[in-house]
Order: sequence, then C-alpha cells, then structure tokens
Amino acid sequence: MNNFILLPVIFVSVIIILASFFIVKQQTAAIIERFGRFQSIRQSGLQMKIPLVDRVAGRLSLKIQQLDVIIETKTLDDVFVKLKVSVQYLVIRTKVYDAFYKLEYPHDQITSFVFDVVRAEVPKMKLDDVFVKKDDIAIAVKRELQEYMSEYGYDIIKTLVTDIDPDAQVKAAMNRINAADREKTAAQYEGDAARILIVEKAKAEAESKRLQGQGIADQRREIARGLEESVEVLNKVGINSQEASALIVVTQHYDTLQSIGQETNSNLILLPNSPQAGSNMLNDMVASFTASNQIGEAMKKAKEKGNEDL
Repeated sequence: MNNFILLPVIFVSVIIILASFFIVKQQTAAIIERFGRFQSIRQSGLQMKIPLVDRVAGRLSLKIQQLDVIIETKTLDDVFVKLKVSVQYLVIRTKVYDAFYKLEYPHDQITSFVFDVVRAEVPKMKLDDVFVKKDDIAIAVKRELQEYMSEYGYDIIKTLVTDIDPDAQVKAAMNRINAADREKTAAQYEGDAARILIVEKAKAEAESKRLQGQGIADQRREIARGLEESVEVLNKVGINSQEASALIVVTQHYDTLQSIGQETNSNLILLPNSPQAGSNMLNDMVASFTASNQIGEAMKKAKEKGNEDL
C-alpha cells in the first residue's frame, strides 16, 4: 500500500525537479516572470526557476537580425520608384527589459520609421540622384532609427538601400537614352576613325607622289647623263652632235618597237612608227630649243640696254 502512494509522490517530485531547470541557447536572453511580474533576465546556459511560480515569459535573440522594407514613393521629377531598404539591428544586451516590454511589435515600428524617412528624403531628389545618393538615404534612415530605437533597447547596426526599381516604362526610356548616347559615342568614334584614315591616306598619297616625282627626276637625270655619254662616244669617232642625236633617236625608236613586239597580248599602237617620224621630232625639238635661246638672248640684250639708258 505504501509503495502505491510513494510512486506517485516520487513521480511528481521528479517532474517538479525537471521543471525547475531550463536551457537558454547561446546569444539568447530569457525573461523570467513570477506570478506575471518581471523577475529576472537569464543568459545562455543551464538555468533554474521555481516551478509553478516562475515561468519563461519569452526569449529574445541577441544576434544581428535583418528586416527588409519595400517602399514606393515619388521622386522630384514625378517618377514613382520602389526602394528596398534592409535594416540590420540587434537587441542591446543591457536593455533586454526595454526591448521585451516597451515594444509589442518592433518590426512594425522599424518599418514605420523607414517609410517616414524614405518618403521624406526621396521626393527631394531626381531619379538619377536617387541612384547616386542611395548611401545618403541609408544614412538618414539609420540616423533616425538609431535615435528612436535605442530608447527601446535596439541598436541599428546598418541600413542599406539594396534595390531601386523605377516604373517599367521609365526603365525602358532610360535604356533607350543610354542606347542612343552609346550610339552617338560610337558614331563619333567611327567618324574620327574615318577622318584619320582619310588624313593618313592623303599623307601616304602625297609621300607617294613625292617619291614618284623624285624617281622620275632621277630617271630623267640618268637618261640625260646617258645621252651625254653616248654623244661624247659618237663624237670621238667623228660623228657630230646632230648626227649622234639622230642616231640615238632612231635606235630608241627601234628599241621601242622591239619591246612592243615582245608582248604577245599587247594592244599598244605606236604612232607614228616610221624612223622618219623620229627624225622629224628631233628636228622640231632642235628648232624649238634654238628659237628659245634666241628669244632669251634678245630679252637679255634689251634689259642690258635699258639699264644703260637709265
């Protein structure tokens, strides 16, 4: 009989003893209440409470947490844009009581402040400035949140503007503007390249003409030197200059005909092609040079006479 009574007592005692102990995880704080009133804050490890008197009212994580808030607002140039603001925060270890008892829904409080700050800052900026000054928006959000939430036991670690999403039509227009600007830049580069090619081609042609002229001048100089040497050789064997020139012209005439005849598919026709024509050409050239020399001598004498009269 005594054993039947003892067993329930032992069982209840074991349950009470086990209920006296509880475990708090690392980076967590447990709030203990006694008859509904705050009693103490327990940190990580094995903890003890009075069964049926004390209870664990709640647990707060001391880790860094992140809350993502999406806000739709209007910019200074009347463009609606959605911003995603990520708020990283944690419960201050020494203010667990304030964090647990003063705020019922901390996420809602943080969200409200983010909405308020963003909708006060973004309407002052144009859309392009929102992208450029997103860090300024994040700093403004953190400043306001830090000042308010620290009173309730929360520390704002960092705020980040992680996404800026304008209306689809606005993004399409921005893409067209960017594409047009890049096409303009590409056209400018292509124009510069074409201009450089034209300039370099002109320089190359000018250099080619200069070298070609130099080559022709050298060729004519060598021809003249060769003719001079040929005339000197013919003079040594008793042939005068005019006869030597006629002989050279006839020789070159037949050399030309021979060169033309060696080309089987040549369409070149030499007119006139008789030796007499070469002789006539030589006589005309000699007469022209003689007349030119006579005119030059007459002008020189007239000029000298005019100087004497003065």
